[in-house]
Amino acid sequence: MKVYKDIDQLPVFRNAVITIGTFDGVHAGHRKVIEQLKNEANIIHGETVIITFHPHPRKVISSTILGIRLINTLEEKIELLEQAGIDHLVVVPFTDSFANQPASEYIKNFLIDRFHPHTIIIGYDHRFGKDRKGDYLLLEEMAPAYNYQLKEIPRQMIDEISVSSTKIREALLQGKIEVADKLLGYDFFFSGTVVHGDKMGKKLGYPTANLKVLDEEKIIPGDGIYAVYVEVGSMKPGVRSQTSGLKTQTSFFKGMMSIGFRPTVNGKGRVIEVNIFDFNEMIYDQTVKVHVKKYLRPEIKFESLEDLVKQIDQDKVASLSIL
Repeated sequence: MKVYKDIDQLPVFRNAVITIGTFDGVHAGHRKVIEQLKNEANIIHGETVIITFHPHPRKVISSTILGIRLINTLEEKIELLEQAGIDHLVVVPFTDSFANQPASEYIKNFLIDRFHPHTIIIGYDHRFGKDRKGDYLLLEEMAPAYNYQLKEIPRQMIDEISVSSTKIREALLQGKIEVADKLLGYDFFFSGTVVHGDKMGKKLGYPTANLKVLDEEKIIPGDGIYAVYVEVGSMKPGVRSQTSGLKTQTSFFKGMMSIGFRPTVNGKGRVIEVNIFDFNEMIYDQTVKVHVKKYLRPEIKFESLEDLVKQIDQDKVASLSIL
């Protein structure tokens, strides 16, 4: 998959079949749209093109959005769309000026002049242009003038995507990982940089990697203890501008994760700690990826450190049985 972040440097696409959206989560509902996109492209021997935006449009056009939480970072979205078999991904910088184009100019100057689409696949409720006046009907009206085909994503599918995205976010915040993973069609994951902590885990016999999530918009599961897989590896150089990003060589390890305030040791802030089984390498300042498999239990304040260790022993047994 080729990735483009500069819309002034796009190639000439061959019989482009395009769709437009945020695709946050690239979940099971989105994948139905992607399959439709790929099927249409196969029929005409064309190329699939997804147009998405960064930052999220709601951050630009809404003054009431505070603390927006996204299922995927941009890099995660790129990774998932590549796995889905898309030919081209165009990441459009979403700005006030872009949002305030008249709808007809958006169609001519953006969609037609830059993509020369053979087919546009779009939802019935898609809005674009100044005051969000552009819609499916306008695209339909202008199709004869610009000689593109227009295919509508069924209302039922669009509603399903919207509902799924909401349910996924709610499930993650509530620790309902299995619900989220089923809707996503893959195990929820996030990345974090390993930072220094107070070394309490090591003192208890369970050294942990303390993780700092760099993207503040990335949604993180609710407090509790989880069984996880941890992907550890070194980044290798790769071409970033026209490909899916940096190439990685990684290894998977079983582990368990704690998210919360560590009440037994009078923790002062919310932390994410991962105990990686059968692993003793120093990985400070490295980025690891955590794949969350199952919620084990809530965070509990124990009467003593001995009671805490006994419970951690049980958590490890439970994690291994799941993983």
